[in-house]
Amino acid sequence: MFDSKMLLVILAIALVVFGTKRLRTIGSDLGAAVKGFKDAMNEGETQEQIKQIKQEKDADFDAAAKHDVDSKAPPKTNV
Repeated sequence: MFDSKMLLVILAIALVVFGTKRLRTIGSDLGAAVKGFKDAMNEGETQEQIKQIKQEKDADFDAAAKHDVDSKAPPKTNV
């Protein structure tokens, strides 16, 4: 589909239109945007894992609390 000659022509046209300083700025901005996107994706996954662990702990705590309530003996009365 794309030949190496086509890619060189496209790069030459971009160089003429934007200039070297502008292309360098565009490249660094694009790189920073991609890095920020990756960091945000990893942060989102980390938050989901934290929520899942918290839900599991809450479920375990609720199960243990229910077990404690069920296992308690009724109070003794002196009659």
